[in-house]
Amino acid sequence: MWPLRDQLLSFRDRVLSDPRFQRFATTSRVMSPIARRQARSLFDLCAGFVYSQVLLACVELDLFRILEAGPLDAEALSAELDLTPEATSRLLTAALALGLVDRRGGGRYGLGMHGAALVANKGIQAMVAHHRALYRDLADPVALLRGEDQGGALAGYWPYAKGDTPGALGEADVASYTQLMSASQTLVAEQVLHAYSLAGHDTLLDVGGGDGTFLCAAARRNPGLRLQLFDLPAVARRAETRFEQEGLAIRAQTFGGSFFDDPLPNGADVVSLVRVLHDHDDDRAQHLLRAVRNVLPRGGVLLIAEPLAGTAGAERMGGAYFGFYLMAMGSGRPREFADVAAMLSKAGFAAQRLVRTAVPLQTSLIVATA
Repeated sequence: MWPLRDQLLSFRDRVLSDPRFQRFATTSRVMSPIARRQARSLFDLCAGFVYSQVLLACVELDLFRILEAGPLDAEALSAELDLTPEATSRLLTAALALGLVDRRGGGRYGLGMHGAALVANKGIQAMVAHHRALYRDLADPVALLRGEDQGGALAGYWPYAKGDTPGALGEADVASYTQLMSASQTLVAEQVLHAYSLAGHDTLLDVGGGDGTFLCAAARRNPGLRLQLFDLPAVARRAETRFEQEGLAIRAQTFGGSFFDDPLPNGADVVSLVRVLHDHDDDRAQHLLRAVRNVLPRGGVLLIAEPLAGTAGAERMGGAYFGFYLMAMGSGRPREFADVAAMLSKAGFAAQRLVRTAVPLQTSLIVATA
């Protein structure tokens, strides 16, 4: 006998799938608002790819930057976008429906709520353009689930994820993904540094720190903080150049290597993993956590900043988006806080806590103490 909850849910499923109930729900004065809302939600699931392609077109045509200077009519936009009047009208109609633009006086168009938010967020725009690779891998999702070869566009974009010798990657191999991570990391850094103060720490080691975006943000908030960055040799060289450009060379050290093959540097009392752990399968992620624990002193702190599965209000982000993104990438998986906490305990960390961030959809923050 099924548990009572399962019996009730099975009854609900039978009712909702009954065509007679569906007809009743759409015509009932009480039920019809609910039925229409559910129909819209289901249609959005079906049409989501089209919506994302409208957004991609707006980003690649630089529509938001053009409208940032002020509203324009369709004729002027047609010339700016190098599109026919018919194509411009179709794009504006779609963008209007999605809240990317809105109508202004005199037949002009200006930024919508979403469009205005995207103007200042170069990271999201970079991710939108990057999704071309993801969509190629998701062209046949069933084949992807079955592990059949789909061309590996994302796996090629993130060559460190599955490569046997990531330390051998050259400048050309790391340039595109390092630039993407840098563009998208600014808001993440702001969220993390607002949620956790580094004021009481002496040296911060950012493992997998890319070109140093997170460390530069930490340095601006904490003038006395010393900086260490560990990443693949070609990436670490890019970070070294950036530290010099930002006047941080005297406070910063860069270390090149693979954290699966090479030891992490000593000397830090706080270590950060910013969107690194979920990129790796469990055995590799566990190896990385042990490596971090080995270089932290007693009482040292580990900061893990990344989207977590099961985050209230952001369930689709963890369960659907990152679940399939990381599968296409060929490495890693989204984890809930409990999963990461168990791995931290196994690695030798004495305490773990989830610290609230202002926008959990962008990142969650786990603080662990050695």
